[in-house]
Amino acid sequence: MKPVRLSATATIALPRWGLVALCLLYILPGIVRRDPWKVDDAAGFGVMWTMAHGTLSDWLLPNIVGLSTPGEAPLAYWIGALLIRAFGWLTGDALAARLSILVFFAIGTLAVWRTAFVLGRRAEAQPLKLAFGGQPAALDYGRMLADGALLIYVASLGLLLRSHETAATALQVSLVAVVMYAAASLFDRPTLRAAIGLGLATGLLFLTASWITPLLLIASFVLIASLRYRLALRYLLIITLPLALCLPVAWLLARQLMTGTTLTDWLTIGLRDLGAPSAANSRELLKTMVWYLWPAWPIAAWAIYAWRAQLTLHILLPASATLGLALITLFAPSMRDHGLLSLLPPLAILATFGLPTLKRGAINAIDWFSVMTLSAIAGFIWLGWLAKQTGWPAQLAKNAFRAAPGFQPEFSSIALLVALATSIGWLFLLYWRLGRRPPVLWRAVVLSTGGSVLCWVLLMTLWLPWLNYRQSYASVAEQLGAALPQSYRCVDTDGVGPAQRASFAYLGKVKFSRPGQRQCEFLLVQDDSLLHPGRQMKLVSPELGLVWQGRRAADRHELFRLFRRDAP
Repeated sequence: MKPVRLSATATIALPRWGLVALCLLYILPGIVRRDPWKVDDAAGFGVMWTMAHGTLSDWLLPNIVGLSTPGEAPLAYWIGALLIRAFGWLTGDALAARLSILVFFAIGTLAVWRTAFVLGRRAEAQPLKLAFGGQPAALDYGRMLADGALLIYVASLGLLLRSHETAATALQVSLVAVVMYAAASLFDRPTLRAAIGLGLATGLLFLTASWITPLLLIASFVLIASLRYRLALRYLLIITLPLALCLPVAWLLARQLMTGTTLTDWLTIGLRDLGAPSAANSRELLKTMVWYLWPAWPIAAWAIYAWRAQLTLHILLPASATLGLALITLFAPSMRDHGLLSLLPPLAILATFGLPTLKRGAINAIDWFSVMTLSAIAGFIWLGWLAKQTGWPAQLAKNAFRAAPGFQPEFSSIALLVALATSIGWLFLLYWRLGRRPPVLWRAVVLSTGGSVLCWVLLMTLWLPWLNYRQSYASVAEQLGAALPQSYRCVDTDGVGPAQRASFAYLGKVKFSRPGQRQCEFLLVQDDSLLHPGRQMKLVSPELGLVWQGRRAADRHELFRLFRRDAP
């Protein structure tokens, strides 16, 4: 027997304007007035910027001003580079590249919504018919489930961290959602058009992620098709899989003609993402998963339990995809949260089918956890802003300025008004949810979503200057650029990472050496010896003269030294 018995009043969908407004409030803050931040954000921007101002070989083989980025697929960077070419003259290259965040997020949220709708309107997912009528219509029930899937997806803390970066992972998670939608369409109505759509979506995922990710997704679809949906199996093997391989093969052939790299190189790099499972890695994975995939994972686990007697497409498809993608993180040689990100779309879709079966106690527990935790975080963000502006509370202000030496607080009336309006909106949401106790099913996750949006908006308004100061290389890049003469050929590097190289090239206008270029007259050395007391700094030739040295005021470990040598 189906575990769902509902009336039509419980399946009222969210107003479309409210859903769109929530998504815009989630994704827009942090796009403006933000420099490329260190690590993945700056490195991803560096690849886009290099493509936009480079040659055809830069578009085929992603790099950061000559620094190779092996294993990186190009699609996300192509989109960012095209946006730089289209809007960079108007907005600046950094903001133009950050527009790709809007594109990636829109693709992902729409695909998650559509997948849940396609699966939710199927007969086997519908609730039991009531004796005297009043059960929801199939389309209304599907829309309600789609709204719930979108809320769970947006509420996930892992997506909050990674969806605002100009990096390939932001597009990867969205294309996983697109592949899920294409697969749901194929299994729902096996047609040639659906098979072609799934093939194209999977091919685009090949151009965004390691080849292992789309391969495991296809394997999970083939598995459930061979067990229960034989008609879809023929389309998968004859049309989808060959078409999916066409796009990456075309890119690899063009890359080989231009750069000399081979298919074997691409396969070998992908295999580096696999290794033997280890107990330490598994422990770290479980610890990270608990908060990174919240609130999707507990509701998804409950959905499998609640529907255990009727494991049909709406459960099998997202569950098999989740299991296949989980193997990537289990067999990863080291623990990285990027691997968990791909689990979010199938987990959110699976979790939405658990919403109609949640007990009142479980819903209340999720609500109160969200209220207490996210309200406390929001209160701390407000208190931290007050400390940086006024010096009270004294200890909190001291800690904030110690973490960012030399930081000068900035006051923005617009940022303050946005933060106040969002906080007031949170209070109204609390009153609506806890005071009026609406019967709609998506009420179980609306506070989690609203609280995540609140905290992100507060961070990107009240704390953005402080975060920019800590995470950006703008200050040291300007110092380095000023230390170089107006006319020079290039700068070699030793130990300079992708994020630093991208930031110095863009913000400091440093001309780094390219492959095949002669020895440059300058050498930039990055040293982390300050991180290890007692370790000597990197030794360089005594013939090199020190021109400049510096570091970010907020980072006591990195030290950059610029040397000059006689040109050959």
